Amino acid sequence: MSDVSIASRRSALKFLATAPMLPLGAFATTSLLSGCATTAPSNAGFVSATFSGMAAPTLAEPTLMATMAVGSKLNVSYSDNTSRSYALAYQPFFMTGDMVPDGKGGVVLAGGYVDINNQPIIDRSVPGKERQFFSDCPDGTSLLSLPNANVAGVKGKPVFAVVQFEYTTRDQKGADAYGTLPSPIAVLTLDQDQKTGKLSLVKYHNVDTSSAHGLWITCGASLSPWNTHLSSEEYEPNAPFIGDVKHFKTFSKNVFGDENKANPYHYGHLPEITVNPDGTGSVKKHYCLGRISHELIQVMPDNRTALMGDDYTNGGLFMFVADREKDLSAGTLYVASLDAGFSADPAAAGASVYWVKLGHATSAEIEQMANTLKPADIMDVRKDDPKDASFTQVWVDGNPNWIKLKPGMEKAAAFLETHRYAGLMGGSMAFTKMEGTTVNIKDKTAYSALSYMQNSMVKGGKGWTASSGIALAKPLNAGAVIAHTLTGGQKDISGAAIQSEWVPSLTKTLLAGEDIAADAMGNLAHIDKIANPDNLKFSEKLRTLFIGEDSGLHVNNYLWAYNVDTKALSRVLSTPSGAESTGLHSVDEINGWTYIMSNFQHAGDWIPALHGKVQATLDPLVRAKYNDRFGAAVGYLTADLTAVRLG
Repeated sequence: MSDVSIASRRSALKFLATAPMLPLGAFATTSLLSGCATTAPSNAGFVSATFSGMAAPTLAEPTLMATMAVGSKLNVSYSDNTSRSYALAYQPFFMTGDMVPDGKGGVVLAGGYVDINNQPIIDRSVPGKERQFFSDCPDGTSLLSLPNANVAGVKGKPVFAVVQFEYTTRDQKGADAYGTLPSPIAVLTLDQDQKTGKLSLVKYHNVDTSSAHGLWITCGASLSPWNTHLSSEEYEPNAPFIGDVKHFKTFSKNVFGDENKANPYHYGHLPEITVNPDGTGSVKKHYCLGRISHELIQVMPDNRTALMGDDYTNGGLFMFVADREKDLSAGTLYVASLDAGFSADPAAAGASVYWVKLGHATSAEIEQMANTLKPADIMDVRKDDPKDASFTQVWVDGNPNWIKLKPGMEKAAAFLETHRYAGLMGGSMAFTKMEGTTVNIKDKTAYSALSYMQNSMVKGGKGWTASSGIALAKPLNAGAVIAHTLTGGQKDISGAAIQSEWVPSLTKTLLAGEDIAADAMGNLAHIDKIANPDNLKFSEKLRTLFIGEDSGLHVNNYLWAYNVDTKALSRVLSTPSGAESTGLHSVDEINGWTYIMSNFQHAGDWIPALHGKVQATLDPLVRAKYNDRFGAAVGYLTADLTAVRLG
């Protein structure tokens, strides 16, 4: 085994060995989930935990369909063969649109939008009702602690959450506002009660993103092993045809006051947020991880290898290996190439994964290219076949493009026109909406969500090519979670060694949804199976893969818990109808407490074909509870405050 392999394995073992034990029996008064103090049986250690799921809400109780409903339990087993059950509940920090404390004696608008000069962006769509835009779409969230944190007003221990806001659905007049505003990111200072584990908001700090040119459609997120928030910018603006991206001019106007100032090559990258001990934060955008539809990335325990979701049609499985640990500012970018055998059937063996090196770069050199290059400097891109053999056809978001690389522009293409270049270099650019990515360290397995398995993944479908190695016989609109076996000693297709022990070598379907004809509620996917998985997070201690849905097939979207040992799938939480489950982050331990972060976005975003049977009943309930559909909750799953205190 190489020195790199040994170091990587030792790092992983150290990570597992030093992680705190679940807070059961290790403290005088502890709880597995916050909000209810409990005492574990004397001398009994924690063994395992399972979830008892809840039934899907129905119109028999419409209020449950119109809110964050939790009817699940966490069951804990101890080493003396006893067990305890904890009823679960949902605890919000705030709803977007609320005025919350700014830590300076004043208040600030939660989820509020600001321009490049940090001035409020005003919704003027309804004369006489002008107000600052705020988001109804909180998304990626990270919960963390710092060793020397010191924030005024904290009575227990300070804990921090970083929350990003993907977009806002509509203006006050009802016009579509998707992608027209720069995504805000906030650092929350939370007061952790040491007796109950409850988290209370003390300070809300907007991160200044002006150094990153503002942020574009920040979706999922993850916490790095070095305690920073790794954000995302998805659906990168289509630079060669930026005139076709109608909302980009509006975005530019809102950010800079000039609809022609924003540069599309500044967006589609990876922002990293560092939290300071005083509850403030700063951003650094990394330009060398590929300009793709970043849903989120998962950094492996070696602190160098990152696996990336690509929320796109004709998307790829991308991997980045950093030059140095805990530093994403330089490294090597790869795209996967799949062998035959990929299937939507969990019983299938799966497909071997090979890796194509796209290039090595520093963030600084790619940022300079982004500042100075135009699309035509990098490659000639056509939408129609030029009938010229010097062009190569690739598929981009379900559409054919013919491209010809300009001489010497390989690096620029790899990092600024990543989708097109990955197709040119032979990557399997066929995945559809690859979203959340997470890792199971003990089993050395990574998981990715494919929200839909359609179009470019289906033989003969829109954007499909035989060379991708992916050829499903029929679509699976409900999507699936796929599992990647991680191994070391891998080489790229040129024969060069990949300097990582955490490289996917086999991928297969782990869990699949099931398409159905509409049921009595209007669901178009089996109600007791996942549908359109999006957020994924794995808990090492609970041995549980948490799965949040972004479904156009379930009337309500759900948060699921899948035990990788027992294979039990349990519905843990139901979001308001028309909303998606976002902000998922499983935190095994902070000061002896365990948390599952969960948000939702765009409640009451009705789809006639899906919600036709429930909309009339639920719409007034959703509007009454969530500020006429403009508000959304940011919070966490906790033990029910009415649960029994065990002595």
